[in-house]
Amino acid sequence: MTGNAAFRMRGRPLPDGPAPFTTLVELTWIEKRIENWIRFGRESYEQKLDRRRRLVGFAPGTIFCLVRWAANEHGTIISRVDIVRAIDRGEPFQTLPFVRPGGDILLKIDGWPKVERVLRIVDAIEAQGIDPAEVSPDHWRHVHNRLTAGLEPRAYTAIQHKAFLLRRRTAP
Repeated sequence: MTGNAAFRMRGRPLPDGPAPFTTLVELTWIEKRIENWIRFGRESYEQKLDRRRRLVGFAPGTIFCLVRWAANEHGTIISRVDIVRAIDRGEPFQTLPFVRPGGDILLKIDGWPKVERVLRIVDAIEAQGIDPAEVSPDHWRHVHNRLTAGLEPRAYTAIQHKAFLLRRRTAP
């Protein structure tokens, strides 16, 4: 295998575009107006569209966190965090703004107090030396459900993480 075929097989981006089945996310940054950014996740593709916008891509199975914030002259109009698993060909998915084609939404929270709480949870996971993109998808669903119900989510521990990694390694 040579050239472009080898790059595509490994899921690496090509100079002329993303690898097949890459989930694309459009990010916009207009200071104090629209601020969309990736909090965590391993990007497999990046393209600068202009000085305020860029397109990033995630390989199938990758978990990433998209934070969106927007304001007008009266103050904040949206603050939202989505933790999403990039889908593979033929998988079912949900749609969400700025994400093509969509993904498996593990967590969807809006309102600044709850968004800030999710960001603190991500910080606590990182403080343990765990990459949030490697956390069990079930934990992100748990955090979503607990925060939506107004309850405190359980902390993600190193022991849980080790068990998840072992389970993932042995699963077919």
